[in-house]
Amino acid sequence: MQPQPTFPVQWQPLVDQAASTLRALALDETAKEKFCNDPLLRPYMHKVSQRYVAGQTVASALQRVAQINARGHAASAEYMGESCRDEAFAMAETEVFMELCKAIGEQNLKCSISFDLSHVGSLVDPELGFRNARRIAHAAACINREVMISMEAAERADDIYAIYTRLHKEENLDNVGITVPAKRHRTPADLPALMRLPGRIRLVKGAFLESEDVAYHRNSAELAAAYRALAGELLLSGHKCSLATHDRAIQHDLSELIIKERIDPRNYEFESLIGLGGAQIDGLLARGFPTREYAVFGEEHFLYVLNRIAEEPVRLYQAVIDLMA
Repeated sequence: MQPQPTFPVQWQPLVDQAASTLRALALDETAKEKFCNDPLLRPYMHKVSQRYVAGQTVASALQRVAQINARGHAASAEYMGESCRDEAFAMAETEVFMELCKAIGEQNLKCSISFDLSHVGSLVDPELGFRNARRIAHAAACINREVMISMEAAERADDIYAIYTRLHKEENLDNVGITVPAKRHRTPADLPALMRLPGRIRLVKGAFLESEDVAYHRNSAELAAAYRALAGELLLSGHKCSLATHDRAIQHDLSELIIKERIDPRNYEFESLIGLGGAQIDGLLARGFPTREYAVFGEEHFLYVLNRIAEEPVRLYQAVIDLMA
């Protein structure tokens, strides 16, 4: 197992400050509007994003999904967007997800559909978010595919979990899964209730900038321990789960647990994001573990790309290289 690259110890405070600054910028909606729509800045954002984003259209995303499937991995496609505050726009964006579902079915791709509830109207009205999520989930069920609801900022978690629960209890949509961040202190208390529902649980470390009273620090030993504990609970329970982490040490420990306990491969998968951990999941697949690669697409990649860079600030150097290419 190769060690993960690290900065010299004396650099770490600056590295942590850079990561926090990038995460704060990612949540700044004024900055997002500027970078995504300014005709001078937008081309630069697109150049940096190409490493992490599968194009801007459904067609480009599905071309990437087909390549992922050809490598032997399942895929998940997400049309990026969040914090929509206009009902008409939320309805129009929901139609893109309907198009995505239809195309996945027609091309018979091994691909789930992922989305933010705030992208499809939950901030306009939680009931609007519920209705649009229900439409997407029903469309996915018709082609026998899962949908995965993404996690958002901590103050939105209660509404997200409530809508997720309704989709199961009121609509019996067993194909709907939920993303759960290990970094939040509340997650060990949330997990038992979520595990009583049949949807897949996608366990992530969590990328959002959050205060210490809400969440562990991104690079802390406490977060690594929390992820291992929550993943172990999921794996040993037999509940369907996605282990979404690029942390090689955690991947190693969980793969050892899976082998030791002979855990049914139908109940779990290792997941990676495009542009980040392809070699890692290729290696996991070669060892016989089920794998999935997550492909995002669309114009609104500001928050997503900044959070990806913030996870390993050395990627700032890669962003500079990409800009100059």
